[in-house]
Amino acid sequence: MEVIIVPAAPDVGSAAAGIISRLVAAKPGAILGLATGASVERVYAGLVLAHGRNALDFSGVTTFNLDEYVGLARSHPASFHAFMEEHFLGRVNIDRRRVHFPPTEGGDLPVACEKFEHDIRAAGGIDLQLLGIGRDGHLGFNEPTSSLASRTRIKTLTSATREANRSRFGEKEVPLHVVTMGIGTILEARHCLLVADGPAKADAVARMVEGPLSAMVPASALQMHPRATIIVDEAAAAALSLRDYYREIQRNKPGWQQ
Repeated sequence: MEVIIVPAAPDVGSAAAGIISRLVAAKPGAILGLATGASVERVYAGLVLAHGRNALDFSGVTTFNLDEYVGLARSHPASFHAFMEEHFLGRVNIDRRRVHFPPTEGGDLPVACEKFEHDIRAAGGIDLQLLGIGRDGHLGFNEPTSSLASRTRIKTLTSATREANRSRFGEKEVPLHVVTMGIGTILEARHCLLVADGPAKADAVARMVEGPLSAMVPASALQMHPRATIIVDEAAAAALSLRDYYREIQRNKPGWQQ
């Protein structure tokens, strides 16, 4: 696990956008796993900027989103379809036929979830999975106690997660159920890139990076990944006991790792 500590939240977004931009430039047909939420808004802003300034081409890119609410219309402003449209999809030259979201409609969601998994494999697997982290250490919508071998499936949200997502719903109730990629699905990505900023994420970041591997902190499963990059600002890194060591590693990287 590589831990990169940057000064402030805007630096988290620009660093992550740089990693993704370099991948897309080198591999125009890249398969990206995409996340939603406040932590990744700056990442998408950086990608949109690279598209506009540097003509970064997304026309050959295929995307698979992490999760979506069950029973929420795609047009609802709190849906993750709407989030992605606002922050990324509607602002770059992506081919909509290559855009995939987890299934949330239909009479047999478990079968549809299996098809979503099949579609990821058929595309060649995810090259890079963008991730955020919940305050309780959840990854995607894999709440604490989720199986570390789980696949795309329906999950019931905790009251804390629903409260954390309430702002986009106004007076409406936050849906109780979602479909999310599982931890096992996420770990099959060739590169996992997680971003976090702010003091509210410090405890979760520390438990993910330095705590024991535990289903109570689903994000700790990234400790098992051969290529996991964690980008955090100083505030989110505050509880890391080895944060000075992580800075030292970054300063002394050999040239071929730069």
